Amino acid sequence: MKDKLIVISAPSGAGKTSIVRSLLKEIPKLSFSISACSRPPRKNEKEAVDYYFLDIKDFKNKINQNLFLEWEEVYENQYYGTLKSELNRIWKEEKTVIFDVDVEGGLNIKNQYPENCLSIFIMPPSIKSLEDRLLNRGTESKESLQKRLAKASEELNRSHEFDQLIINDNYAAACIEAKELVNNFILS
Repeated sequence: MKDKLIVISAPSGAGKTSIVRSLLKEIPKLSFSISACSRPPRKNEKEAVDYYFLDIKDFKNKINQNLFLEWEEVYENQYYGTLKSELNRIWKEEKTVIFDVDVEGGLNIKNQYPENCLSIFIMPPSIKSLEDRLLNRGTESKESLQKRLAKASEELNRSHEFDQLIINDNYAAACIEAKELVNNFILS
């Protein structure tokens, strides 16, 4: 069996994390790739569960040491990336890696593993629904909300670069569709 990867990407607030959590509960063969980031944890986020929280200096050192599969400065001084060690950890367990990453990161991974990667773009029903979801989180300042919405517009224009597209206008239906796509890919 080839080591396989599942990339789930979307603009912030489109529901990718909720869909990934659902897939992890439903498909035991999957294992979550924990990303690294240089931002502080949000309320309820845990180190080495949600992210590896690194300070900017440590993140940049790991970039210089070529320890990332992919990385990006998503916002000024906010770095996100995937450590290569995560793939090895998961493949050693004979599981399929699943990523919850932004659009740029997802496409970077897909381009490095074109033969054994399924990339899925989670599409919000509208920009307005995306804005409402981000507001309901209660984690965004007015400035960060505007940054996220501007970035979302750019990311939506790249949805065609993914293997599959799921419109998340009904969460339960989106989870069922994602599960079917992922199971078919794992078994292929």
